[in-house]
Amino acid sequence: MTLPRPRRQPAPLGDTDPFTPTPQRPVRVRARDMAADSHFEPHRHAWGQLAYCASGVIQVSVHAPGPPASYIVPPSRAVWIAPGALHAVAVLEAAAFRTLYVDRSAVADDGAGARVLAVSPLLRELVSALDPVGGPPPAPAREAALTALVLDEIAQAETLALGVPLPGPHSDKRLRALCQAVLDAPGRHATLHGWAADSGASERTLARLFRAQFGMGFAQWRKQAVLAHALPRLARGEPVGQVAAASGYGSESAFSAMFKAAMGQPPSSFLGR
Repeated sequence: MTLPRPRRQPAPLGDTDPFTPTPQRPVRVRARDMAADSHFEPHRHAWGQLAYCASGVIQVSVHAPGPPASYIVPPSRAVWIAPGALHAVAVLEAAAFRTLYVDRSAVADDGAGARVLAVSPLLRELVSALDPVGGPPPAPAREAALTALVLDEIAQAETLALGVPLPGPHSDKRLRALCQAVLDAPGRHATLHGWAADSGASERTLARLFRAQFGMGFAQWRKQAVLAHALPRLARGEPVGQVAAASGYGSESAFSAMFKAAMGQPPSSFLGR
């Protein structure tokens, strides 16, 4: 996804050894404060990972295995990344970034793909307890108890139909161009008919390409793109009406209804977060 501001130099991944999970300590928390526009280049870990930020907004792009996808992650959401998955992280708004590394032995059978999870208040507090800022680490027995609860909360977390699937490098070039154009400015056209006029392909052809590539129609895909476009703008404090207009919605109420149905909260709750 094209970001609205110039990118800084990639942030170093740093030494992961102190945070490497083991069967004896299957969950390790790594806390980093990340400036806006900083990012981690594509990389892999041998363990599973839950990408979450206590504040701010991050973008997680998962490239392989499976089809590429991009996820916008506000504080109420997290992205699960399977062991060995190639992924990159970009900070859209200054973030208190929390990474949970999960040993492969503790990854459930359904943990082989990327997905967005709702972060419960309990999970948020458990992460804080495992990595107390400025305080001593928990004693071994307490760490084991907290870890068991973290794994249970992740297993019980609601999976959300969020994230923007992206066409692969060998996909139809008209589809790739159209997807990028929508991600850059989703408010330019509200319908596939409008976008088709700029793409060099018929509406019927584009509809077929969307179904074949993503297994969903353009309207559903565009809704995900709109959310990805809107969340960072809301986090920067832009008025809801302004974000709705930039997203191609004729009224603030229609945008708010769509947003709340997808995110479980009105857009006003994300302002300045």
